[in-house]
Amino acid sequence: MTPAPRPTSHRGLPGWLYEGARVFDPGRDCEAIVQFIGPFEDPQTRRVMPCAVFLRPEGGGVEWIVAPEVPRQADAR
Repeated sequence: MTPAPRPTSHRGLPGWLYEGARVFDPGRDCEAIVQFIGPFEDPQTRRVMPCAVFLRPEGGGVEWIVAPEVPRQADAR
């Protein structure tokens, strides 16, 4: 699968980090699928992340958000 062209704000991210990519989150010690990369404002703290990465477990489940430097490239299958 070839990812779509990146927005200018995302061009500093590694090439393997794109929506639909399988990644490893070391903080949760699990693999996940990237659902979205983009700006996020936490509704409780009003803290803005200009480039948040939204992850979801590979088989489905509850999504979580990490900074773009957190995920690692998942091992090839």
